[in-house]
Amino acid sequence: MGERQSLHEYLERYSETGASALHVAAAIDAIASACIQISYLTANGDQAASAAAVRGTNAGGDVQKELDVRADTLIRSALTAAQVAVLASEEADGVEIINPSSTIGVAFDPLDGSSNIEVNMIVGTIFSIMPVAKDVSATFKQSGSAQIAAGFVVYGPQTSLVLTLGDGVDIFALDRADGEFKLARRRVRILPDTSEFAINASNHRHWDPVVGAFIDQCLAGEDGVFGKNFNMRWMGCLVAEAYRILVKGGVFLYPGDARPGYAEGRLRLIYEAHPVAFIMEQAGGSASTGRARILDLAAEAVHQRVPLIMGAPDDVRFIENLYAAPEPIGLANAPLFARRGFFRV
Repeated sequence: MGERQSLHEYLERYSETGASALHVAAAIDAIASACIQISYLTANGDQAASAAAVRGTNAGGDVQKELDVRADTLIRSALTAAQVAVLASEEADGVEIINPSSTIGVAFDPLDGSSNIEVNMIVGTIFSIMPVAKDVSATFKQSGSAQIAAGFVVYGPQTSLVLTLGDGVDIFALDRADGEFKLARRRVRILPDTSEFAINASNHRHWDPVVGAFIDQCLAGEDGVFGKNFNMRWMGCLVAEAYRILVKGGVFLYPGDARPGYAEGRLRLIYEAHPVAFIMEQAGGSASTGRARILDLAAEAVHQRVPLIMGAPDDVRFIENLYAAPEPIGLANAPLFARRGFFRV
């Protein structure tokens, strides 16, 4: 078996493909280097308590852990040294203009799922790379379809980097002996038909009727409209859920709900939903709010929130059809679910 291609070699080849490709490759290489350092920090059990210590709240109002701040510092420092025009981080109040002569901007969540730190569960890093807008400060107000590249890193039993450059999705694994990412899986495709869904079921009473109806049908198993039994997953970390879908299929839902502050869900558009949606579509899946394609949305604010439904395209389309139905959805025997209804043939 031949030597696996390194991320550096992969990016070096890509850097020769276009005018902005060199800047994109340099940014991804910088992020990867920072993420290797973050991987070692998350794996250092002696520092687990201090890493999980609360520092305060970030710009979006979420609890900020010590490791959130350290991860942000590492990535920000790496990108400042690369050819990046503008940055946007979950941990910062607004955008930061670095090098206006560059052709790209990078938005990132330095440590997704940081509430998992103290219980030794998966955390990750997410990033989105955009072409610079005419007004540099408006770079991240473009729609998600403008993205040049996107990726995320999963810090788990192995550290994996999931990457799209707009031509499929590849997965790299950290080779700790060599201290670099190496290509592990090429052209990942989402399975079209599996029996898994991911949602925080404790919020059932707050969901709108569509989300409730869909989950009720999943829970009905063989007696439901899908005619099969499901497993439910929930890991409290977006990158972990996205990685599971890439490997095992299924659908993930983080909808808006009736709780104060949750009308648009809790995920951020530019550095969570946009990059993950880009990856989903590049792997043959879909990503939607239920009413609109995620990649068609443009942010009005850096920390704008958005509902997210992603995964197997048939599942996402099913939910979109429920939202588009002319009448509210309720019980399983409503016309939409009936034997001769919209979803029965």
